[in-house]
Amino acid sequence: MIFNIPYLAVVALILIGLYAVLFRRNLIKIVIGVTLIESGVNLFLITLGYRKDSVAPIYTSNPNVNQAMALPVPQALTLTSIVIGVAVLALMLSFIVHIYRHYNTLDVRKLGGDEE
Repeated sequence: MIFNIPYLAVVALILIGLYAVLFRRNLIKIVIGVTLIESGVNLFLITLGYRKDSVAPIYTSNPNVNQAMALPVPQALTLTSIVIGVAVLALMLSFIVHIYRHYNTLDVRKLGGDEE
């Protein structure tokens, strides 16, 4: 059961993020939901690369040759995903600042109406 905890955390993060994206009206809360979904996906990628009793793949001069190494591809994908996620988060927040300056609100229901 203890080995299922990361998968349960992945499901919890994605569900909480989906709830925030689908049912919240504030743009900041929607962005927080997108970030939670991204964190859940990153945790899922890292969990897929885990092997029991493995060492990090950066230790190439390991004297214990028979010991298994963790998969490096999910770790590389996760690092790439984190960098892309930070850039997308900055872009979303800059859009929100622009929307707030133009409409003077962060409520989704009040956006897109007739301009005065």
